[in-house]
Amino acid sequence: MLKYKNHPALSFASFISSRISFKSNRTFSKLIVRIAIIGIMLGLGVMILSVAIIRGFKSEIKQKLRGFAGDILVQKFDNNYSDQNTPFTIDKGLIKQVQASPLFTHIMPIASKPGIIKTRTEIEGVIMKGVNKDYDWTYFKNILVAGKVIDFKDSVDAQKQVMISSYTASRLKLKVGDKFLMYFVQEPLKKRPFYITGIFDVGVADIDKSFVVGDLSLIVRLNNWHPDEIGGYELRVSDFNRLDEANDFLKDKMPLQLKSYTVSDSYPTIFEWLKLLDVNAQVMLILMLIVATINMISALLIIILERTSMIGIFKAMGAGNWTIQKIFLYNATYLIGIGLLLGNVFGLGISLFQYNSHFFKLDEESYYMKFVPIEIHWTDMALLNLGTLVICLMVLIIPSMLVTRISPVKAIRFK
Repeated sequence: MLKYKNHPALSFASFISSRISFKSNRTFSKLIVRIAIIGIMLGLGVMILSVAIIRGFKSEIKQKLRGFAGDILVQKFDNNYSDQNTPFTIDKGLIKQVQASPLFTHIMPIASKPGIIKTRTEIEGVIMKGVNKDYDWTYFKNILVAGKVIDFKDSVDAQKQVMISSYTASRLKLKVGDKFLMYFVQEPLKKRPFYITGIFDVGVADIDKSFVVGDLSLIVRLNNWHPDEIGGYELRVSDFNRLDEANDFLKDKMPLQLKSYTVSDSYPTIFEWLKLLDVNAQVMLILMLIVATINMISALLIIILERTSMIGIFKAMGAGNWTIQKIFLYNATYLIGIGLLLGNVFGLGISLFQYNSHFFKLDEESYYMKFVPIEIHWTDMALLNLGTLVICLMVLIIPSMLVTRISPVKAIRFK
């Protein structure tokens, strides 16, 4: 390979490319080059934002559903499709096996029972989710709008405590400390007094409109179950990516009378929607890459045509086609690098601004959250930058072959 004498470590193509990139006074192609750089900047910036927002959406919605409903729900296997569970006896052996497995972090007994909240002026149909002192309150403590979680220190008083959603509190004009009656749908109809210890906001309308949280032992008493009977188990896994593996493990250990349901089984519509977001992200990435690549192809062709006479001189001096191609590919790499740098600043800047300020809002009823969520993964950043660079350069090899069609004699005479 030819070496430039004043720069022994610098190849001929690298040296000429650096002169074109840094010391050229030509103005004809500057506008096109700037447009190409802006195209790459916007393309990469939009890709970074798209991936960060999609990841944020999926993560936030999964956390909401997992936090309230758990990762796996175990209930008796029967034809009961009502909101009131069919009871079964606690299996201490199953609990020990689950607790010993690294796939799980919690297994908690629960039960549910439909009821009607009545205040002086309003009524509201709800489902009481019953939990006990072993329940993991980590998620609820993060979504509390007011008050606190149920205190099980006094077992009698715990049966009078209830947590309601901000939606229910707003509809019934209730606040922390207020008392009300709840009528439980059964024969005969039973009513119990409650007072509100906490108000939560899950942000998922299907949950906020339907559920309140109370004491499991109260549901056991109302249903006349045995003290060691429950309506189901709520389990949480240590790694959501291994959810199916954890569910298979559970199926092998459970009695035949029980059946397990993953959170995606319980909320299939929402999880199908999340899968569609992945498709949208893929379409967005492809479109942005196409735009960035077309801009760079246009810029490279114009740069080559502008340097036609230079190409002819180099060919007359003995430079090969590939050597001249490399001059323009090195120049394109420099332009792409500027675009990538600006794109990272643009995409990361807006992402960090939104992450810290929650400036861009959403309709919570439609999107299950109040603001556009952001989740940045540095591996995504690296792959987007590397992928954009590699794809652009690979595609640019084809237009750079234009130099092979330039005749030295005609090129030198070109004006």
